[in-house]
Amino acid sequence: MPRSSIIIATHRRPQLLPRAIESARAAGIDVEVIVIDDASTDETAAVCRGLKGIKYLRVERNQRVAGARNIGLVASQGKYISFLDDDDTRLPGSLDLQIELLARNPEAALVYGRALYADHDGQVSDELYPIACPQGDILWELLTQNFIPCGSAVFRRSAIVSLGLLDDTIPGLDDWDLWIRIAELYPVVAVEQPVVTWRRSSVRSAQGTSDAASIVSQSIRKFKTDWMKLPRVAAASRDLKRATWRRFSENMLEHALWQSARAVASGKPLRPLKNLAVAPQLDPSAIVRIARHRLTSSSR
Repeated sequence: MPRSSIIIATHRRPQLLPRAIESARAAGIDVEVIVIDDASTDETAAVCRGLKGIKYLRVERNQRVAGARNIGLVASQGKYISFLDDDDTRLPGSLDLQIELLARNPEAALVYGRALYADHDGQVSDELYPIACPQGDILWELLTQNFIPCGSAVFRRSAIVSLGLLDDTIPGLDDWDLWIRIAELYPVVAVEQPVVTWRRSSVRSAQGTSDAASIVSQSIRKFKTDWMKLPRVAAASRDLKRATWRRFSENMLEHALWQSARAVASGKPLRPLKNLAVAPQLDPSAIVRIARHRLTSSSR
């Protein structure tokens, strides 16, 4: 049985995939690297078959990222599991570092670290995310914002056994949903150093997370229909739930505004209309607060 498994879901990125695989191998000892080829129609299969030391699985019907990750979870054998996007990379030794911290905290089910941002061309900056790394009972903070870079998270297989697989109806949010479900039951620990490089989404990259309107709409629906019904959340005070909804709304609106500005800068002037159409679904007081803050900042 391997000590850990890194699951890489890929779809038509054969030029980026070998770098991600090599970084996964160098991330720790006794690492099982599983590549799920999500119905690519290019040379991805040939590239993967030419690489040694990986478990390669191909699906003929596109599952999208969450579905592909679930196939990897079922096929994996490691005691500790991590995901890695095909355009990101793990830093050398980072997986071992995180597993050691998780082993020293047997009550915790997940450990995460910081990410170094990379641009569309793969150039790594010195900009880190997140700025702060909350630990312990982070449920309420996670409900307002996903501050855990997906590729930086390592979790115990036992958490999946008790919680189930990813929700494959929300690609792009499946990792956030899993972190929340884990945090509702278990403490979370963090290493406050970079463990992964994370290619920032952009309009040009066509990554799912760059579609702010879809991401925000799905987040709102998930927040209301599922996350607010988790046992600890449902039992909380009305004031705490209202405050959480307000902070969630503020973060979602900021995300939509940020992606809108990037779209305009990339020559997509109509994208903000689509992004900001979701604003009426958010908390009105959050919209007012963000608008006032923006006006105050612009007048200085």
